[in-house]
Amino acid sequence: MDRETRLKRLRFRAWHRGTKEADLLIGGFFDAAGQGWSDAEMDVFEALLEEQDVDIMAWAIGTDICPARFEGPILEAMRVLNYVPISR
Repeated sequence: MDRETRLKRLRFRAWHRGTKEADLLIGGFFDAAGQGWSDAEMDVFEALLEEQDVDIMAWAIGTDICPARFEGPILEAMRVLNYVPISR
């Protein structure tokens, strides 16, 4: 699959998680970072999308220990949380 198609597929999966909170965290993260990823980074994110939303969110906000297979630059960037829009 070509890069653009893969990115579109990842974006759709990141934004259609099932809850608004997960959509904002995971989809927002993809929008902020995904375009610059290498194929290897897309592989990690694609595997991450197979996990449960509640687990991904817990790893991102630090309320649960992240499995070693996901520790690295992708989850470190997700933990910054500066990509989640906050409306008042």
